[in-house]
Amino acid sequence: MPTRRWLLLLASLWSCACKHQPPPAASARPAHAELQFRGSCDASGAVPLQPLRFAVADDEDNTLRVYDASAPGAPLSASDLSLMLGLVGKKGVKEADLEAGTRLGEHALWLTSHGRNSQGERKRSRMRFFATSTPQHGEPVQLLGQPYDGLLSDLIGNPELARFHLAEAAQLAPKSPGGLNIEGLTAQRDQRSVLIGFRNPVPQGRALLVSVYNPLAVMRGQRPELGGPVLLDLGGLGVRAIGLWRDGYVIIAGSPTNERQGARLFRWDAAHAPAALEADLADFNPEALVAFEQEPRVLLLSDDGERMVDGTACKELRDPARKGFRGRWVQLP
Repeated sequence: MPTRRWLLLLASLWSCACKHQPPPAASARPAHAELQFRGSCDASGAVPLQPLRFAVADDEDNTLRVYDASAPGAPLSASDLSLMLGLVGKKGVKEADLEAGTRLGEHALWLTSHGRNSQGERKRSRMRFFATSTPQHGEPVQLLGQPYDGLLSDLIGNPELARFHLAEAAQLAPKSPGGLNIEGLTAQRDQRSVLIGFRNPVPQGRALLVSVYNPLAVMRGQRPELGGPVLLDLGGLGVRAIGLWRDGYVIIAGSPTNERQGARLFRWDAAHAPAALEADLADFNPEALVAFEQEPRVLLLSDDGERMVDGTACKELRDPARKGFRGRWVQLP
């Protein structure tokens, strides 16, 4: 019996010791929680506002909507930019194909795809680079200066970019192999310049990025001052979204030709090669991100236009209240 008593005593001591062991170290793998936002399907570009609020563009309309990530649901406000962007004509409203946004001081910058439509038709409405006031709940959005529609010509005419044959790429549909499609825009660390990221083309399997050093001056009539090309190894993928976060950038990479094929997440410090992050993106189509400086996580936004809702693709729904896109928090290591 003494042996049995000793075994019981040892078991009791082991149990007490286990209760006081520190918890296991947190995994470096990003954790996520999914949010539901209403009123829009195709989240395509976003700008952080006050803590946990953000403005998001939809590439199927010309409206900026403000949401609160701490209270997801319907938009707090919506601003249709069609008139101020000169997109209202005799035949109705033209689509801008808004694809990216970023915050630069007290302004928000927005960029369209600068590519042809899915049928390969060139549309001037898709050539817009412009700045607005940061959208706030209850306040009208103000345009800064004038929208600029010459960025594609500037890129094509830049000698440092000649080897990428952007003029030929611009003749193709955006998701054709070698086509042209811009989907990334972020402020750089100097808070004066921005970096634009191409989803297509992906020259020699590298994602292409180009700096614009004077974006706010461009809206006041100056020509863009462009930097040389930056080529990143994102595993053969292009840039779907890029955002400045603390000491570097977070990049959503995606296939240049397939909407839902193999999206991946990267960190990049602008000095070394991008580092891939583990993130559960299954059944998620990330095309925008919101990087709040004070948060140890970023909010990924899904383009859910093709997601089925009661047998109908979300973008085909007529009732805005039934439309929605998802957000997913991703913890950064």
